[in-house]
Amino acid sequence: MLSPAALRVRWTALLGPFLAVAVAVTIMSTTGLIFAAAVPRVPDRMAGAAVVVQSPPAPVGPGVFAPTRPWSPERSAELADRLARLPGVTDAVVDHPFYAQLVVDGRASGDPSGDDPLGRGWSSVALGAYPLVAGAPPTMRGEVAVDQGLGLRPGATVTVLTADGPMPHTVSGTVDGPGIWFPDVVAAELAGGSRLIGLITAPGADPAAVAAAARGVVGDGSRVLTGDDRAATEPPSDARTRWIGEQVLAAAAALGGFVSIFIVASTAAFAVVLRRREFGLLRMVGATARQVRRSVYAEALIVGVLGAVLGAVLGALFAPVAGAWLVDTGYQPGSFEPRLTWWPLAGALVAGPLVALAGTWTAARRAARIRPLEALREASVEGRVMSRSRWLAGGLFTALGLLLTGRLATADEVADLADLGPPTAAALITGMTLLAPVVVPPVVRLLTWPLRAGATGELVRAHAVNSVRRTAATAAPVLVTVGLATLIAGMVQTTTAAYAAARAEVVDDTAVEVAVPHGTPGLSDAAVAGLPGLATLPTRVWRGGEPVDALGVDPVALLPFVPAEAVASGSLAGFGAADTVVVTESTGLAAGASLPVEYADGRPGTVRVAAVLDDDAVPAPVLLTRSTARRHDPSALTSAVYLTVPAGGAVPGADAVLGGRVLSVAEHARSADAEEDRLVWTFTLVLLVVAVGYAALAVANTLLMAAASRRPELATLRRVGATRGQVLRALGGEAAVVVAIGAGLGVLVAGIALIGTRAGLAAQAGTAVPLVVPMPVVLGAIGLCLLLAVSATVLPAARLR
Repeated sequence: MLSPAALRVRWTALLGPFLAVAVAVTIMSTTGLIFAAAVPRVPDRMAGAAVVVQSPPAPVGPGVFAPTRPWSPERSAELADRLARLPGVTDAVVDHPFYAQLVVDGRASGDPSGDDPLGRGWSSVALGAYPLVAGAPPTMRGEVAVDQGLGLRPGATVTVLTADGPMPHTVSGTVDGPGIWFPDVVAAELAGGSRLIGLITAPGADPAAVAAAARGVVGDGSRVLTGDDRAATEPPSDARTRWIGEQVLAAAAALGGFVSIFIVASTAAFAVVLRRREFGLLRMVGATARQVRRSVYAEALIVGVLGAVLGAVLGALFAPVAGAWLVDTGYQPGSFEPRLTWWPLAGALVAGPLVALAGTWTAARRAARIRPLEALREASVEGRVMSRSRWLAGGLFTALGLLLTGRLATADEVADLADLGPPTAAALITGMTLLAPVVVPPVVRLLTWPLRAGATGELVRAHAVNSVRRTAATAAPVLVTVGLATLIAGMVQTTTAAYAAARAEVVDDTAVEVAVPHGTPGLSDAAVAGLPGLATLPTRVWRGGEPVDALGVDPVALLPFVPAEAVASGSLAGFGAADTVVVTESTGLAAGASLPVEYADGRPGTVRVAAVLDDDAVPAPVLLTRSTARRHDPSALTSAVYLTVPAGGAVPGADAVLGGRVLSVAEHARSADAEEDRLVWTFTLVLLVVAVGYAALAVANTLLMAAASRRPELATLRRVGATRGQVLRALGGEAAVVVAIGAGLGVLVAGIALIGTRAGLAAQAGTAVPLVVPMPVVLGAIGLCLLLAVSATVLPAARLR
């Protein structure tokens, strides 16, 4: 029979892994269910077309969501005419989307997406099967049909904001569906190229047969879609949002799995130290090393199964809540709907026992090596705490972390920093945790040196130094918590500061202010007209079928913004002639070269390179003249105007020309990627919650285990004259010292990785990058660990008589 103290140690030792596995499986099952539900859906605006013909997709890499290569107006009209003649097809509708917003009370209403705009031709109503509720279709310029939900009646006058600017229109009718519908001829002019042709089929027609016939008509890589495959027509912004959400979920699941194995391993290793007399008794009564090892594995398997069952149930309950949160925060599109699927839950049930067994593997081997004479030991003073394998593993992980740090400092791409940062910190954290028993004694002596003259300080020193395994096991989760919190938050903030510094570096010498959109996706031509400075009009060209980002600019306005040393070859003086472009060195083109391209409206052309600039000189690899960009992309909106004369905080004529505001250069540099920064910071907080939550669990459980095994020790202290207050202060001081050790090591390893990241960012940005460590996050993590450590140590001891 085990003593009550031994039973308390055993049950406390099993509680930590059980909770760690349950939390890990909860995260895995929740993320798995969301993954299973996060699939593209057929947009409502295409639900009425049984067959959809889509223009050729662009060959892009993972994480890049460019629209398909457009057909020219001539090509789309030809295809629509041929498709409309197919058997079973009653109409072939060319979809002409373009930017449009209604102006309500002097402001643009709604928040239209840049790649799924509200403006369309009247014929597109049939693609969504939206019925006309009142009035008549728009047939003349100056007429529009609108969503009935806006409360407008036929005959009402509304102001519609397009890329040209605000113009009054008459409401000809209302429709039961979202959008602003123009006459088809107007839509074709405002949209330029097209990417979708919806086929309206006759009643009883077979969509598969119609699709087969349509494939015989189209070529050039165009796709013919039916059924659920029509989900490929979703806006690229929705696909990108879904992809970002998947990265968040994958990172949270990976971090949860890593930290849970780490915590189970740390807890199990400490439990073996506390239970060595129990294992020694088993060996004394005849148990073999294999039997001891199997008993530890059996306990881990039971804990893993029970934790997995609880986690799977909690995951099924939390998935809808997590899905709604992802939609609200912008990590999933509004069409996302979570649903129960069997395979994520089955996978999570299998993962639970595997996590428990993986975390217990080293502890089981250590338990099997305990000798029978350990049953006779009463002293808690530890012998050798560093085995050869621990020395080797600690050294290898530390060396790997330092090697990766050097690689971080010389990384050429931002993607390399994102890929190398977490492994660098993980390697350093693991190495420092393994070497903690070596680091702890001198650090404890250093921290407690001012207290050496007092009885309480001497107790703290003796407890921490003589119980190295207990101190190291408690410091390990603090190290993980503070290390991950410092690394994740610091990397995000440092990267954000680097991008802002790089943006400010490009325009700081010339621009005095920046006019930017406000309440609209971009600035209309009317808002830009008359502003002194460089206006950038984003568009795309296709080079060899691949999309290339481009900007339309005024050649004369560009000159003050490009220093002479930034011109690698050619001359900006030649930019502005017909069909000339300026490119950056990354395109691999030389000055004077001719380049065949397709413009944003699908029309082909050949351009001549007037000048080649350094990659950091301009924010896009290709510059077109603004007139060329506008001619081929009539719905494009200006992203910013870099003003050379102060505008006084507002776009002139803002009461008539909508959608603009003026920022300082520094404000623009900070706000240019405000939405991206918000998503990244929210992502950071998710990871911090996972990491800090796990580590808090580990800190509390480790100290509760230690408290359950220290009753005889505390009773002895009382018998030799220590007061209750002295004992509690000593325990609290010991917990504080342990937290200080873990926090210091965590900041150290994260700081090493952050220094390498900052060096890599500075090299890429070509300017000084500050090392930003958000102290509220770091201090919050340390404070939480300190609160839990002191509470888990002092409160159980205070209950003892």
